[in-house]
Amino acid sequence: MGIWNDRKLIVNCLPLTESERAQFIRAAKDIPQKFVGDSTQRGSMSWTAAVPEELKAKATAVIGNIAPEECAQCPKLEWLQTWSAGVDKYQRPGILQPGSMLTNATGAYGQSVSEHMFAMMWAIMKNLHIYAASNPNAMWQDAGRAISPNGKTALVIGTGDIGSHFARLCKNVGMTTIGIRRNPAVEAPGVDHMVGFDSLDDVLQYADVIAMSVPSTPATRHLLNAERIASLKPDSIIINAGRGNAINSQALADALAEGRIRGAALDVTEPEPLPADSPLWREPKCLITPHVAGGNHLEITERRIISIALGNVRCYANGQSLDNRMPLKG
Repeated sequence: MGIWNDRKLIVNCLPLTESERAQFIRAAKDIPQKFVGDSTQRGSMSWTAAVPEELKAKATAVIGNIAPEECAQCPKLEWLQTWSAGVDKYQRPGILQPGSMLTNATGAYGQSVSEHMFAMMWAIMKNLHIYAASNPNAMWQDAGRAISPNGKTALVIGTGDIGSHFARLCKNVGMTTIGIRRNPAVEAPGVDHMVGFDSLDDVLQYADVIAMSVPSTPATRHLLNAERIASLKPDSIIINAGRGNAINSQALADALAEGRIRGAALDVTEPEPLPADSPLWREPKCLITPHVAGGNHLEITERRIISIALGNVRCYANGQSLDNRMPLKG
């Protein structure tokens, strides 16, 4: 083993098949790799990752969502590849050493999360959530007028992988789409009109559906506040599958209780889990799922996660820049 090999070690926590491990071995070239993932977790809704004690002093790269405190226990760690898209807990100061590389699985979850958002939107349009809530009480009762997505406008706040997928689904059923992103000069598939965040107040008035998939940053906290919720159409629907703190929960609960909007679909909340005493739980116009839009609920998501990690192992072995590089804070 050469000097290069003595200095590098990849600890791979992915639940891989034997053939997939062989692919990773080829991708890593002469860099040694320890596979510590549990293949029986494949297909489960949650994967676990940990670096064995005897490897912590040697690991220069880890593939998997290890506990943040484990990062500091790996003094040579220069690259962490997560299987999640969200990496907030690893970006905090002191978790990874300055100069370390952090990459995520952006690109793996767009289909799963967008389809979940789309299903929730359509359920509220057709009152399916109200009928489902009535079933235990054997209520044979009309829930009132439904609406069609055809001809409606979706405002997609955050037009990355998830937002772009959602916009394309909306286009397929006759909706017009407006996208909001930090750089409006960059187009996204499925988006008819792209604007910057500074134009949010200008375009809210046109939205029948407000679909949010933004990360948690100081700029996105309570992006949809009481004032902006008050400016929405009375038949509008709010969907959030990004981060719960992008919406002022109390303002949303008030708007729903007062009938000022048609409904809300939340896969993320502030805080999580949503406390039992939150009025949103008892709001019939609010459809809540427990942060399950992404995860491993689709088999193709697992395959994409593995493909992204495999590509980055190849780049790591060749000394090339890694895909999905995320900034460290502080």
